[in-house]
Parts: sequence; C-alpha cells; structure tokens
Amino acid sequence: MKRYLFFILFVLSSFFLNAQELITAFEKSNGTETATYQEGMGFYKKLAQKFPQIDMREMGKTDSGEPLHLAVFNKDEKFRFSELKESGKPILFINNGIHPGESDGVDASMMMLRNWAQNISQHSFLDSVIVAVIPFYNIGGALNRNSTTRTNQTGPESYGFRGNAQNYDLNRDFIKMDSKNAFAFAEIFHQLDPDVFIDTHVTNGSDHQHVVTVLSTQHNKLGGKLGKYLEEEFEPLIFEKMEEKGRNPIEYVNVHGTTPEEGWTQFWDAPRYSTGYATLFQTFGFMTEDHMLKNYKTRVENIYDFLNVASELTAIEGSKIKKLKKQDRAELMEADSLPILWSNDKDEFKMITLEGYTTSYPESELTANPLLNYDRNDTFEKEVPFYNFYKVKKSVRVPDYYVISQAWFEVINRLKANDVKMEILKKDTIISVEAYHIEDFKTVSNPYEGHYLHFNTEVKSSVQKVAFRKGDYLINTQQKARRYLVETLEPEAMDSFFNWNFFDSILQQKEGFSAYVFEPKAKEILANLPEEERAEFYDKQESDSTFASNNYAQLDWIFKRSEHYEKSHKTYPVYRLMAQ
Repeated sequence: MKRYLFFILFVLSSFFLNAQELITAFEKSNGTETATYQEGMGFYKKLAQKFPQIDMREMGKTDSGEPLHLAVFNKDEKFRFSELKESGKPILFINNGIHPGESDGVDASMMMLRNWAQNISQHSFLDSVIVAVIPFYNIGGALNRNSTTRTNQTGPESYGFRGNAQNYDLNRDFIKMDSKNAFAFAEIFHQLDPDVFIDTHVTNGSDHQHVVTVLSTQHNKLGGKLGKYLEEEFEPLIFEKMEEKGRNPIEYVNVHGTTPEEGWTQFWDAPRYSTGYATLFQTFGFMTEDHMLKNYKTRVENIYDFLNVASELTAIEGSKIKKLKKQDRAELMEADSLPILWSNDKDEFKMITLEGYTTSYPESELTANPLLNYDRNDTFEKEVPFYNFYKVKKSVRVPDYYVISQAWFEVINRLKANDVKMEILKKDTIISVEAYHIEDFKTVSNPYEGHYLHFNTEVKSSVQKVAFRKGDYLINTQQKARRYLVETLEPEAMDSFFNWNFFDSILQQKEGFSAYVFEPKAKEILANLPEEERAEFYDKQESDSTFASNNYAQLDWIFKRSEHYEKSHKTYPVYRLMAQ
C-alpha cells in the first residue's frame, strides 16, 4: 500500500513539475512580464523534447553570435523542409521579436504551440496546416534588455531593445541585408516558401479603443488573383473571426501626430519591410501592430487569438491560397512588364469603423503651446475612409536576362541568398545589351539604417556591346524570383540595390583633365563633334551665364563627349538582355 501511495505521489509530483516547466514568464507574472531570450529558448527546447509534433532547429548565425532558431509544428511529425513542401499543406510562418520591445507575439506564440500540443485532439484544423515560428528574430536586441526605451508603451516590466547587435532596425533590412539575421531569415523563407506570413509588432501613434491593428500586404501591389482574394475574402474572414471572439481589430492606423477621425492612407509596405519582401514571392502577409497603451496582458491575449484565427483560416483556406499562388506565379512568368513605382489612389477607398476617443488641444503646462489630448472617457464610433488602393506610377519591361559582372559580389551574394538561379559565363563573351546611364538621383541628407539612401532615380538607356568575362553571371528572369529581380536590379525601383548604395562607386569619376593642358585638344574635339552637338554647346554658352563664365564647366562638357571620358562613370553595371 505504501509503495502504491508513493507511486501515486511520484506521478502527481512529476506531472506538477512538468506542468510548471511549461508555464511561461507571462503566465507566472499574471501578464506583466515577457520571457527573456534564455527563458524563451529553454521553453521551446522543452516543448520540442516533450511533444513529437514540435521540432526546433538552428538556422544560421545572427549578428549577436547566437544562432537563429525555427520552431515548427506539424501534426504529422515530419520536419525536413522537403517533407513540409511535399505534404501539400499550407504553411503559416510567424516572425517574433524583430523589435524586441514589442514582445506580444513572443509570449503568445509560446503559449499557442504548447496549448496545441497539450490539447491536440481539440484542434482538428491542425491536420491541415503547418506552422513555423521564429521565437526571437532580433536576438541582439533581446539580449539588450531594459525597462525604459519603450517610452510610450504600457508593459511589460522589462524588454529588449529595437536595434540589433549592430544597431540596425531589422525591419528595414530585408533587401539590403546588412545583418547576418537577414541572411538566416532568407534561408528560412525560401526553404519554407510560406503561404501566409505574420510579423508581430506593437505600434506607436494615435490613440483609440482598438487593441490589435493589422497592416496587411498592399493588395494592388500583391496583384493578381491573390491580391483580390486577400482584400475581398481572407482579411475580412480574419476580422470576422476575431470579432466573434469579442475582439475589435482594425486596419493599421497610419496616423502620427494628428488624429484619425478623417481617415488615413494604408501604410506602404515597401520591400525593405518584412511583409513587402514576402509580397515579392507571392506570399501575403500581416504585420500585427498591437496598441501601445493597452495593458500587456490584454495585448498578448488579443494577439494570441489573432495567431490562432490566422492558423485556423490558413488550414481552411489553404488549398485555395495555394491554387491562387500557383496561378499567379504562372501569370508572372508571362508578364511583359512589371511595376516598380506606385502612388496612393485617393479616388478609391473603403469605409471602416473607427472606435475612437474625442480629442482636444489644451495648452501644454510645460510648453504653453496647444498639445493633442485624447479623452478616454468620451468614446465614439465613426465610419472613416481608408485609402488602401494604389496605382502604378511606373513599370518596366522585364528583360529575358540580367547580366552582372562577378566584381559586384555583395549584390551577387544577396541574390544567391534569395534563391536566385544564375548561370556562370564559361568564357569571355561580347554581348549586345541594353545599358542604363544614371541621369539623376536624390540622396537623403542624413544616414538611414547605415546608408545614404537614393531616391527619385532617373536613367537613360542605350544598346551597347559589352565585353563580359569568364565567371560573370547571366540571370534568367523566368524563375520564382522574377519580381524580386526587377525590384532590386532596376535602379529606379524604390528599394533597388542602386538606391541602397551598392553601386555608389560608379558615381565617382576616376579620371579627369588639367584645363591648361586639355584646352587645345578640346578645340579639336569640339570641331569634330556632330553639328547638333556643337550647336548645343554654343546655345548653352549664350543662354547659361553660369556655364559661360566657367572655363572648367565648358571644357568638362566637351570632355564628357570625347573618347577620354571613362565609360564606366554613371554606367549602371547590371545590363538587360532580350533573347531575340
């Protein structure tokens, strides 16, 4: 009898200890704390050890020196990337902790995977979906823990820092890839080829009653059948299911420093951001932005519901999503041109319900100037316009190939990391290609994420015969990365490699002239220029007083039309080739 009682007590105590091991820091603190990096990783490792439906693996290094981890939940207990793809199940990919102070998704994901595993029979939708989770993306920021940098945020008690180990904002790094994190992420993304992507955040900005705001992939930019389906069916389904749970989500309130009562424009998720990056590969995404002023417990509970709803709907709608994705990829291969610049269309919008607070502008006690104030005791509901339609500002014809010299290895490394298939030239070859000359661009006055970003870039094209060397790269655009190639290699595109400064060395002229030596030769060169160019020079002398009074400027004008001027100056070193 004593042995039997001892056995019962042992089993109960073991059960209690195991249960305690799987309680998160969030739960232990009754919703006031978030897991540290060490606590979170320990929790996931225990999940993977205890439940065969959960796998945990390392996926490359991060700037912090720590490896990036990926947790995968698959009820079939198969976890090789090839097996995940061959399963035919839709894949939902969740990224947490890109801004570690915005930790809501970190805690929600831990509890969600545990609850699924412990109560797997109660979640039949798990038969039809695979969920992959990055527990902490910005590990360097997570390790830099504090309780002061999220000035406007209510809880948790302590948290990580926005900048990573190199002080980069990783949600600006998906194209430029200055961090090891971005290379590790790209490997995960292309191995998974997810159907739905969610990046969890907390927002700064205006005040309102909503807890979860949702930044969806811009549907016009996603385009095709997927864009239409996202806007008209999938996103409304998520909002509907959340409302059934008593939640009040709203589209991301893109208002800062003013009030939202008159409506707002959808945030433009350029490719530098995670959801904009996912769009380039026909994956639609959601960036959840929980409201900073709601208490931490409420925020985590809301995002927990959002992740569950998204998982269930991905399971239910997965076959349709995958079918539309396949169709859109096929149509992408047939597209003669693709957009590279967009503008918001103010003529189109939809009405949404804002649950807000009445605002006023009382005099500040500190500055004596009017200061925005929200009265949380005076609420309202109002239909407001949401301008979430964009139109194409500029498109380019897609070449059959891009050709790039092996010298530009920083760009080539990024292309390879994004699963771009390239052919290496086996011998020195002269090819007739379309070449761009950089005609104009603007540059930001202050550094932005480690770069002096260019914008408003303009090019002029010409057909040239260019000598390429053995080892240079020929890139066929008939591949999954077709849209990524256009957005990164067309210099006028917003987040092109040119605009991110990868080709700035071509903007500096390397050879010049001494005026007193060059002038006699300049006379000869001018005399031999075509008549229309000579006329242009003389017209400029007469009409432009600054030009007329500047000896060097006039000689430089002639120099740049001579054989002495280096052809590489402002010649964009990625060339376009049409097969015919």
